[in-house]
Amino acid sequence: MKLYGGDKRELMSVSRIERNQSELVIRGKVFGTMPITATLTPQAVRDGIRLLGWSGVLFLLTMPFRRTRS
Repeated sequence: MKLYGGDKRELMSVSRIERNQSELVIRGKVFGTMPITATLTPQAVRDGIRLLGWSGVLFLLTMPFRRTRS
């Protein structure tokens, strides 16, 4: 999975998402070279849902079924 910035350049390449007890561990590389390990806690997920709101959560759930724009 790749995450892109506003200028369409790759910011992060995610190589693995693992479960570690009640957390998600995300491994990847930032800007293609610098390795990074990020941890997503249950509280961080709840905070993210508050940032998105219910319409954002529904949009997130439907994203895998949407077409990619060129």
